[in-house]
Amino acid sequence: MDKLSLDAVAREQLQAARNAGSGRAAETVFGGHEKVLRQTVVAMTAGASLAEHENPGEATLQVIQGRVRLVGPHASWEGRDGDLIVIPQSRHSLEAVTDAAVLLTVAKLP
Repeated sequence: MDKLSLDAVAREQLQAARNAGSGRAAETVFGGHEKVLRQTVVAMTAGASLAEHENPGEATLQVIQGRVRLVGPHASWEGRDGDLIVIPQSRHSLEAVTDAAVLLTVAKLP
């Protein structure tokens, strides 16, 4: 069994995001493209965003720290520390309201 601190990974990725021109950084902490389940810590500085994209499967977003806004075609959802957002099965984007780190969990559909 492996164990890691999501708080520590979030701190590391937030520092990397602050040093990146895009204001974003990410690290896959479990699974990967060859697996069904993938979990990735995504960090973004305030104002940074992930452009509109498709959902590759069933997915959730758990806010580790900060505030984010998930924007879908018909609604938007704000999340803060500890919130879990179910990502819609439609195109969506993600914006950092403050410096933020989230755990993106995706189970790819066949």
